[in-house]
Amino acid sequence: MSAQLSSIKTRAALRTSARVSGELLLVLVMAAVAVWLMGRMWSVVWPLIVGLLLTTLTWPAARFLRRCGWPPALAASLVTVLFLLVAAGVVALIAVPVASQSGELADGVVQGIQQLREWASGPPLNIGDDEITGAFDSATARIQDSVGSMVTTVFTGVSTVVNGVVTAVLAVFLMFFMLKDGPRFLPWLARQLPGRLAGDVPAVAARGWETLGEFVRSQAYVGFLDAVLIGIGLWIVGVPLVLPLAVLTFVSAFVPIVGALFAGFVAVLIALVSNGLTDALIVLAIIVVVQQLEGNVFQPMIQSRGLGLHAAVILLAVTLGGSLAGIVGSLLAVPVAAMIAVVWNYLREQLGEPQQEPEDAASASVGGSVS
Repeated sequence: MSAQLSSIKTRAALRTSARVSGELLLVLVMAAVAVWLMGRMWSVVWPLIVGLLLTTLTWPAARFLRRCGWPPALAASLVTVLFLLVAAGVVALIAVPVASQSGELADGVVQGIQQLREWASGPPLNIGDDEITGAFDSATARIQDSVGSMVTTVFTGVSTVVNGVVTAVLAVFLMFFMLKDGPRFLPWLARQLPGRLAGDVPAVAARGWETLGEFVRSQAYVGFLDAVLIGIGLWIVGVPLVLPLAVLTFVSAFVPIVGALFAGFVAVLIALVSNGLTDALIVLAIIVVVQQLEGNVFQPMIQSRGLGLHAAVILLAVTLGGSLAGIVGSLLAVPVAAMIAVVWNYLREQLGEPQQEPEDAASASVGGSVS
């Protein structure tokens, strides 16, 4: 015979569920308001985020100089200048060899187009020159009809580039000030907050700083592995510009999804115009294999160890971030998930009850039995 439901326990369970649901709803509303405010201030928030990531990358060098007795301003200035020189050197390492071989690459592009036309004119397609010319004419007509939309697209692209340059400049300036005055931020923050917040917020901020550093370092490790493996594959196939392509692969690893697609597209294009279709397909296969290893093996394993997150959590975070906010969401998904984990672990430490030692538990049980 099954036991009957207790009306008192049922009402208590419903009240508890209603109260918890209401509290969770308030928390979600506050989170949505915070996200909305961040979106309204995105022109300031995005350079700040980029500056923080750059600071975590360059802080070890500034910390070393400060420990050697350098003044904070001088150490921050030297590290900022060295960072800009390294960034300019990376651009030069990619651009100069490509520019020196631009004539050969252009000839290869023309030859590749000619090969495609010859292949299309043969079996099984049997597309004649008249049909190809007609296709070009129709494409030209469509382009002419959509001049207005193309102009709008060009202006949008120019605006995006300008915004990117402004963001980069602001991020570099913020990086300098963080390198110079960063260690004084947490004591200043503690003085501005009342009561217990003066200890809790700086503690969470310090843990979050360490987590961001782990994220940047792990991303650099992943990019290095990608660059080495793809560079070896390109060298074996005999593709030119191996070193610039490897450097481009390393740099693009810091921009999820689009960075890998761009670096892979450049490598396949150079292989196509210099070595032919067969080597281009081989390079494409190498890049696909390495990118699959990165996304499903290297990145989850390395970041899960450094950030304290399970590999499955990282994969789900990147997927969710990309679906919600595109490229920026994919870039920020892992550090945001790690920061949420930092806050959650700190709350668990503060709200959890201290565990009773075995000796104390035994003495308590003996005292209770005697009484």
